Amino acid sequence: MSMRVFASVGLATAIAFASVSPILGQQKQPAASGALKPATAPAKTWTAPRTPWGDPDLQGNYTNKYEQGTPFERPDEFAGRKIEDVKKDELQDILQERQDRALLSITLAGGDPAGNLGGPLWWQDQFEVGKGSRPWLVIDPTDGKIPPMTQDGQRRIAARAAATRATRGGGADSITDRSLYDRCITRGLPGSMMPAIYGNSYDIVQGPGFVAIRYEMVHETRVIPLDGRPHVGQTLKSHMGDARGHWEGNTLVVETTNFRDESIYRNGNPAAMKVIERFTRVSPTRVEWAVTIDDPTTWTRPWTFAMPLTMNDNERIMEYACHEGNRAMENVLSAARADEEAVRKGLKDSTSAVPTAVEGER
Repeated sequence: MSMRVFASVGLATAIAFASVSPILGQQKQPAASGALKPATAPAKTWTAPRTPWGDPDLQGNYTNKYEQGTPFERPDEFAGRKIEDVKKDELQDILQERQDRALLSITLAGGDPAGNLGGPLWWQDQFEVGKGSRPWLVIDPTDGKIPPMTQDGQRRIAARAAATRATRGGGADSITDRSLYDRCITRGLPGSMMPAIYGNSYDIVQGPGFVAIRYEMVHETRVIPLDGRPHVGQTLKSHMGDARGHWEGNTLVVETTNFRDESIYRNGNPAAMKVIERFTRVSPTRVEWAVTIDDPTTWTRPWTFAMPLTMNDNERIMEYACHEGNRAMENVLSAARADEEAVRKGLKDSTSAVPTAVEGER
């Protein structure tokens, strides 16, 4: 994204060649050591740590940047197979090919070094996708596919799209025509913990009766009470929803409701959607994060995706001064005005003049 001040393209290009050339020149090698270990305890004697007040200890600095290149649903090439059918050696080859594609996709000369996704190369987390853990993310249903939408869901989404077209002229008449992500407001839930090209750092802290999760990108914080209090009333909604947590053994279970329509996940129904997250410490350096989407008015059944969060003190959250450096809004709107002037003068075709909204969320 173009939300921070870019350094020179020449320097970015030099770094790209320095980083990519040695890797592409090698013969295919297995993914980094440890990358393909299953999300289980590394030794039978390992026991999940506890906080001084007795709760399972999830605290630490985490990243899921290694899963950036992982397909969300099962790719067609794996039709008829379950995720557990993909063996270690096959996954090694998949991860190596995934890493090669990520490196080759980076523009090495001229223009934005990351195509239309933005940011200098040293911001980006595309150089370690070969350390990913799985061939795709959806684990339930076992076919790796999001279930079909209900008729009600299809009608609602079609109506929402029509209303958007009617109220948002060309997509850049004002800042309100842009997405909440473009505007540095939110990535929503679970979008705030989905891998992106940079900013994939998260911090989990705990206190008696509470867990808090901080997200680097857009710099939001969720405070999750564990004391059994009920959800707030349906009239109080927020972009990240209203979270309530409890422990089931070593697993933190968080149920979130009360979403706003503008930031609801995958065009679901804010009045019906529940997002149930499960955070399980499975090794000294890994938490398994599983997310169940339960919205019977939008999908024919609940469905779940999962990925690991890897503890890494080198991935500490950095300042994300998104609003302060959000040149994207100024540039998009000024470019739209310039296009309109060009059309008025007959210098440009109106059908290609106005930019469309940028939506990059899973």
